[in-house]
Amino acid sequence: MSVSLGKSFSVTGISAKPITIEADIRKGIPSYSTVGLPDKAVKESKNRINAAIKNSGFDFPVKKITVNLAPANIKKEGSSFDFPIALGILVATGQIKDKERIKKIISIGELSLDGHLRRVSGVLSIAMKLRKCGYSEILVPESNKKEAAVIKDIKVMPVHSLRHAVDYLNGKKELEPYTINVEEEFRAHSEYNIDFTDIKGQYFAKRALEVAAAGAHNLLMVGPPGSGKTMLAKRFVTILPRLTVEEAIEVTMLKSVAGTMEGGEGISAIRPFRTPHHTISDVALVGGGSIPHPGEISLAHRGVLFLDEFPEFKRGVVEVLRQPLEDGKITVSRAADTVTYPANFSLIAAMNPCPCGYYGVPHKECRCTSNKVLKYNNKISGPILDRIDMHIKVPMVKKKDMESFKKGEKSDTIRERVEAAGRLQAERFKDADKLFSNSDMKSKDISKFVKMESAAKNLMTRALDKYGLSVRSYNKIIKVSQTIADLAGKEKIEPAHVSEALQYRKD
Repeated sequence: MSVSLGKSFSVTGISAKPITIEADIRKGIPSYSTVGLPDKAVKESKNRINAAIKNSGFDFPVKKITVNLAPANIKKEGSSFDFPIALGILVATGQIKDKERIKKIISIGELSLDGHLRRVSGVLSIAMKLRKCGYSEILVPESNKKEAAVIKDIKVMPVHSLRHAVDYLNGKKELEPYTINVEEEFRAHSEYNIDFTDIKGQYFAKRALEVAAAGAHNLLMVGPPGSGKTMLAKRFVTILPRLTVEEAIEVTMLKSVAGTMEGGEGISAIRPFRTPHHTISDVALVGGGSIPHPGEISLAHRGVLFLDEFPEFKRGVVEVLRQPLEDGKITVSRAADTVTYPANFSLIAAMNPCPCGYYGVPHKECRCTSNKVLKYNNKISGPILDRIDMHIKVPMVKKKDMESFKKGEKSDTIRERVEAAGRLQAERFKDADKLFSNSDMKSKDISKFVKMESAAKNLMTRALDKYGLSVRSYNKIIKVSQTIADLAGKEKIEPAHVSEALQYRKD
């Protein structure tokens, strides 16, 4: 009988848990079994491991092999256990000499049949947990090396094959730890390839997006097809404050867990922009599934979730946005486990004014009846609209703007104003709990933090009488007014700020 121990990690949600891999090899009828709550991908690994060991020039034992993944109460998912299991078998059969060393090294990777290592998901989550669990060295596939090297103070040892790893562990080959300069990597990939100067006309909509970015307000755009709603939404991320390195690591970790990292990518330095199709399911939107994965709202964390054709989304799908819009996270409960993913995103929604898209559009004929228009607009529930502070109309671009060669403001210029407004809010809410931006304020917070000139208060009173505003609508206008005042660098809300905020409300 020969028993070996190896170390790896299992990723649940975005957190990694240490796993001990035991390989027991003894005489008996040749067989191979994996225990310890493995999923189908882990069970199927025996065929990949068998072929990889043989094709790498090693002997695969023709004996009774039992592989245990401990602790047994944690479900083991995916193909990342191929590599550590293969190493465990080679240790147990004496083909890797140093049994003690293998206990101190974490390994992760999927094996191809010829013994080469393929990239796996969740490596960044594992690298972040190494130090806390008392490890300092990790063997990873070559294509995962940048991702793992984002975390400082750990030895990232990239290997391209099982033979390469065994030669290193047996002292036949030297490996240099792979390192990157995270700050340089971050700066090199922090530029956008789109800009606000690409947009012709739409000055009102561009100003509304600037206000939304400055106060973290959610925004609904209503306009006919071809008015530029999608183009505006895509460029919204370019005026949001730049990601910090810590925020970029959060974004990268979610992409890593979801398996959407590109081969040469180390860190995601720009804010994500996610635009799911209106046929998406609630599970795909919020995350989960039999094997939990982050959904679109988590992949939009620290960035933008753009819902085009907003009324066409299934009502149940849109309703699941209520918790993350309120809490900035989503908790997914399943029979086997409960997983929480971060989901702090800006919601930008877009819709046509009617089913055909041309209601109220000059020189276009609308074929919709008044009942169809009303039914179309009522598809969006009140509770969701409550969480959208700003509603604007986006008309067709004027001919003179289309033909103009005049360039608008660059995203960098707008972003500077947005970041300045953000600093004012950070100072205002520095001692407040769970308040980070103007959009987070509730009624009690408005009375505590908001200062208005008497003329601005009088204007709000007249607006209450004229428009019959509800308390909810009143609070929305006050919050947006405060953001406009912050953009202007004013300590108090002035009448001009209220007048502008009144334009960003649903008629």
